[in-house]
Amino acid sequence: MRVKQYLPAALSAMPAFAQGASPGPGDTVDPFEVYTISAENITAKLIPYGARLVSLLVPDRSGTLQDVVVGFDDPLEYLHNVQTNNAYLGPVVGRYANRIKNGTFKIDGTEYHIGENENGSIDTLHGGPIGYDQHNWTVTSHSKSAITFTLRDYAYEGFPGDTITHATYAVDTSRTPANPDGLPQLLTRLVSISMTTETPIMLANHIYWNLNAFKEANVLSDILHLPLSKQYVGTDGDLVPNGAILDVAKSDHGVMDFTSGKAIGQDLRYAEGVCGTQCIGYDNCFITGNSPWYSSPDSMAPILKLQSNTTGITLEVTTNQPALQIYTCNGMKGTIPVRPSQVKRNVDDGKGGAEFINKHGCIVIETEGWIDGINQPQWGQDSSQIFTPQGFPAVNLATYRFGIVN
Repeated sequence: MRVKQYLPAALSAMPAFAQGASPGPGDTVDPFEVYTISAENITAKLIPYGARLVSLLVPDRSGTLQDVVVGFDDPLEYLHNVQTNNAYLGPVVGRYANRIKNGTFKIDGTEYHIGENENGSIDTLHGGPIGYDQHNWTVTSHSKSAITFTLRDYAYEGFPGDTITHATYAVDTSRTPANPDGLPQLLTRLVSISMTTETPIMLANHIYWNLNAFKEANVLSDILHLPLSKQYVGTDGDLVPNGAILDVAKSDHGVMDFTSGKAIGQDLRYAEGVCGTQCIGYDNCFITGNSPWYSSPDSMAPILKLQSNTTGITLEVTTNQPALQIYTCNGMKGTIPVRPSQVKRNVDDGKGGAEFINKHGCIVIETEGWIDGINQPQWGQDSSQIFTPQGFPAVNLATYRFGIVN
């Protein structure tokens, strides 16, 4: 199904994605109010500030619920984090996720400049100084198992024209052909529409994961498998794309090759500079080969598997997006505490664990387009990153399915 065919279904299906939902208020009074959605063996909590996932509970191999995302028990801590650190913990990022070289791009010969906010102001990251992560979204639908946030973007940060974006989260354990065992899963849907003029749009969920539930100091022993990612985007020392598309098999000692699956830290000794100058770890855009022009459920491709042998929790990610960014929390310095509720679970388990988010203490998985594709015409990505009022919306679908290994 092409996007042209899918568009009416995507928009009309949004209420169905939150069955039994009733419309929310026109304006969200408290952007830090916690909304809970749940199904069997999965509970998610979210807040309107950044349309942000703040907690996700799933069972480990013993049946004990574990919180597998980095976040805070006190929602106001997200505001403090943005003001002091801004690790982008759990929000929707946009209008354009990841990096834009020099904060500049052209559309039909007209140059636009967005405020730079990274690397000494030489590039734009996640939409600029005040991206979607710092806006108060409106709750437009909420049911027991789903919630939709909506944001009207009035040419924020200098992007051309207005957009409107709906971010839907749902949890589900139904047995379907795609999920025959009825495993707990989180489903996300980002639909963004250009309202007034031609504009770039590339959204992403920016969730920090830790499947060992912080029972270990880091996630380097977790097994990461990227079955479709045979190529990745080349970057300079500031992680800004340099135009090259590289083969993972040709990387030094195969450091970038996760096509067969391996421990995240297996080749870390060869990873110096991979995530930028004087950086050890991963912060890279892997190409999945999934076509951005297909957005029907049967086009969802399994792009990632992640497994913790400590808890037995597994995660499989499927998406309609053509790339994903993997970030192994290289910049974490042990200053952000593990949420007290999860520390208590670890103490109650008799195993203890980390009390702060250490370097390599988590992993971010961003399903998205080819980063900075709007500045790389040779890649041919404009048709999936530039949108008009007369055309189709930008649609980002992702499913995060959780299982157990013994």
